[in-house]
Amino acid sequence: MRRKLLRSAECQLAGRCQRSGMIGKGIAQTDPERRIARVLPHRRLEDSRSFLRPPSACERFRHYQPVLGRRELPEEGMAHPTLTDAGGRPVAALPGACTFDSAVSFGLIRGGHLDLTVVGGLQVDQEGHLANWTIPGKMVPGMGGAMDLVTGAKRVVVAMQHTAKGKPKIMKKCTLPLTSLRTVDLVVTEMAVIAFRDGRATLVERAPGVSVAQVTSATEAELTIPDNVPEMAI
Repeated sequence: MRRKLLRSAECQLAGRCQRSGMIGKGIAQTDPERRIARVLPHRRLEDSRSFLRPPSACERFRHYQPVLGRRELPEEGMAHPTLTDAGGRPVAALPGACTFDSAVSFGLIRGGHLDLTVVGGLQVDQEGHLANWTIPGKMVPGMGGAMDLVTGAKRVVVAMQHTAKGKPKIMKKCTLPLTSLRTVDLVVTEMAVIAFRDGRATLVERAPGVSVAQVTSATEAELTIPDNVPEMAI
């Protein structure tokens, strides 16, 4: 069990993509999830959706709540008020699942035992700094675990919209408070995949039907653009 815990990854992928509203120009809402799942070879996501990896894949991912081995909504009548996701929605436990307290949960995060985290984003700058926990002047019920996740996970992937109300969210410099001084590794939007290598934003892939010019026009940050930018393989 210890080995499973240490190899678990923090993942709120489906919920993050859904709340980010990755619909419209580019790829459908579920496709960013599938693209992010490609970062995770031979693993299976067991979050609020489970279609991302085939059932034969054996790696299990720990949800934000301290449950190892959970699955989507339980059968009718089987919901339990103490077994929910981070949004308070009922979830179910798989055979062999285990629960543990928040001290262990955050110990895994802060101890550097998470291989990967997927978080939402309000802004990301061209060096890879993330702002995702507050908007000044708006009520925030709490900062949650974003700061711990971005600082403690071995790899950080951001699932977000490319723009908001027509304005770029991938900026030269974040105007919102940063989540962490550490930079992220990858941003996946409905238009593109952008990696941050050596402190520079590099366009890695574009969504089907989206041109490089469309990506750059929707991006404030300076992008390094290779000679060939392939379409996402969804």
